[in-house]
Amino acid sequence: MRAYHLETLGTVDGIVPRESARPEPGPREILVRVRAVSLNKRDLLILKGTYPLKAVPDVIPVSDGAGEVVAVGAEVTRFGVGDRVAGTYFPNWLDGRITPAQFDQPGATLHGMLTEYACLSQEAAVRVPDHLTWEEAACLPCVGVTAWQSLTGGEPLTPGRTVLTLGTGALSLFVVQFAKTMGAEVIVTTSSAAKADRLKGLGADHVVNYAENPEWGLAVRELTGGRGADLVVETNGPDTIEQSMRAAALYGQIVLLITGNPRRHGIEISNAAYAASLATIRRVFVGSRAHFESMNRSLELHGTRPVVDRVFGFDEVREAFRHYESGAAFGKVVVRVG
Repeated sequence: MRAYHLETLGTVDGIVPRESARPEPGPREILVRVRAVSLNKRDLLILKGTYPLKAVPDVIPVSDGAGEVVAVGAEVTRFGVGDRVAGTYFPNWLDGRITPAQFDQPGATLHGMLTEYACLSQEAAVRVPDHLTWEEAACLPCVGVTAWQSLTGGEPLTPGRTVLTLGTGALSLFVVQFAKTMGAEVIVTTSSAAKADRLKGLGADHVVNYAENPEWGLAVRELTGGRGADLVVETNGPDTIEQSMRAAALYGQIVLLITGNPRRHGIEISNAAYAASLATIRRVFVGSRAHFESMNRSLELHGTRPVVDRVFGFDEVREAFRHYESGAAFGKVVVRVG
């Protein structure tokens, strides 16, 4: 089989293809013929050596992938040959609250999905909805589950509530889609008129241009009759948390996904923004297998499809990483494996 390995940190050229023998599943493992993988920001951070979990030497990159089960171990009960599956982001986090013992991740401390065949524990996979293509199914494990957890992991999001999400990254697009299926009013920020039209096409009720409205938190309040957003999915952290706090309702929830960047190494919120608020800040680390399965039930019920920006071939992995790193994508960047 062919697989890519991270031989050298700091450069896309350090991701190198290699041939090896096809693995055989252990007693409680499944062998997956990987059909597609998708890229996430964490894959770039791992490549650059700045991700909190350091990559093991020679790791196979990328956490997110989907494919077909082609062999099962003698003790496997959850899957059979022919099942369509995706791997989970935290293979050891099945349900409940995560613990440090469950932090291992594919593409970092474990081999990932950028390979023609992957051996997974039967506990570290979920069935994917039948209506999704391989390319769409590969988009789910990281940002799909994170978006789902952001909306469902705290105070219940009841119909008629307002959700604010920031920018047009793949996670924000999932938030728009999921929030609309829950009956929420959705507000999104962007600086692009063209992207604003596409956001409205996905279901966004309002789009705020943050370049034209630097105090966009006030614009969100105006759109909500002064109430503010009940739930803010905060995707930028240090650069936007002040305005997100000003945009939040009195008892709003702010889901904080990013806590630092190369320019700012922490979160700062002014007294003026937070003193008058009773908003709750909540952190999210993707989600468990149970969260993934819950999300999939919603995808099936509503026929929701992830937004795919561009699909690359298995020989174009480096080009896919460069395209993703450029920030030009609207939706997920996918590599078709086979």
